[in-house]
Amino acid sequence: MKNIYSCLVAIFLMGMVFLPMDTVTAGNKDRSGQAGAAELLINPWARSSGWGGVGTSCTHGLEGLFTNIAGTGFTKGTDIIFSYTNWLKGSDVNLMAFGISQKLGQNGGVLTAAVMSMTFGEIQVTTVALPEGAGVFKPNYMNINLGYAKAFSNSIYGGIAVKLITESISDASATALAIDAGIQYVTGEKEQIKFGIALKNVGAPMHFSGDGLSFRGIIPTHGDNNDQFTVEQRSATYELPATLRIGASYDFYIADMHRITVAGNFNSNSFSKDQFILGVEYALKYYLQLRAGYTYQSGMFNSNVADRGTVFTGPSAGFTVSVPFNKEKETGLAIDYSYRATNPFSGTHSVGIKFNF
Repeated sequence: MKNIYSCLVAIFLMGMVFLPMDTVTAGNKDRSGQAGAAELLINPWARSSGWGGVGTSCTHGLEGLFTNIAGTGFTKGTDIIFSYTNWLKGSDVNLMAFGISQKLGQNGGVLTAAVMSMTFGEIQVTTVALPEGAGVFKPNYMNINLGYAKAFSNSIYGGIAVKLITESISDASATALAIDAGIQYVTGEKEQIKFGIALKNVGAPMHFSGDGLSFRGIIPTHGDNNDQFTVEQRSATYELPATLRIGASYDFYIADMHRITVAGNFNSNSFSKDQFILGVEYALKYYLQLRAGYTYQSGMFNSNVADRGTVFTGPSAGFTVSVPFNKEKETGLAIDYSYRATNPFSGTHSVGIKFNF
């Protein structure tokens, strides 16, 4: 058991070592916009996004893949989720996510796999010769996640995930690998006190390549003026948006039917402002859950988006309606919805369907 704890600690230490020093000093507004793969910061799951992704310490099941991979270790059987997000309504940006987590035996760990795809609709192609348009292209972002989590004791859960990141258009693409790792600690007479820490999006820089970065031209001193060569341009590299998340939560139980959870979270972002998140969730047994959250960062109350640093204005809310198949095993079907307020645009809406059995 000591060896397991040592491995988990090593994961975090290695992550901090391999992050550049100016990345570890997170929340640097001067570096805003210098990272790429910003889709890694988008929570595609409707349930956990309803209270701002505050559940680093208390998200259990498949949705822990975004907030804290250790939370997937609480899966009791099989979790399957389909989720659709209308990102910044009016921008024609949509996200679709599908994931499955499976417990491996009674005392085994939990294996999780998920795919998130982000589409931007059709964008017109213009050239110097055809400024009115020469067709359309469709950018596509996709993340493929594979994670493993395990209960190392009655109180400690840990996990690690590897994700493949791809960004592409018709004639250029970029690919990279990133690693997430996390720990959750549960204590209290009713396991009502929870702590969590997660390190996310640690990986090598990305860069684009493909036919879109090449052209036919004449190279001086190579052949005569009639000889043309294919010249490939090298694109600049960009870092991944590494994030350190630290959270805590407390469950208040009222009789046997009601639960109120209060949670707090601190997100230390490498290439954007740090965030503080506060959330609350009310649960009526397994049947109904209502949640709300607020995300704060420096400049949040400025009306100017450039000063605010984000289109999100802070509030988020959501609900879950569940139909249990077996109350003792907590299996059933659930419908999730979340809303995140933005200015401009008309907010971000997410809908999800979850099966657990």
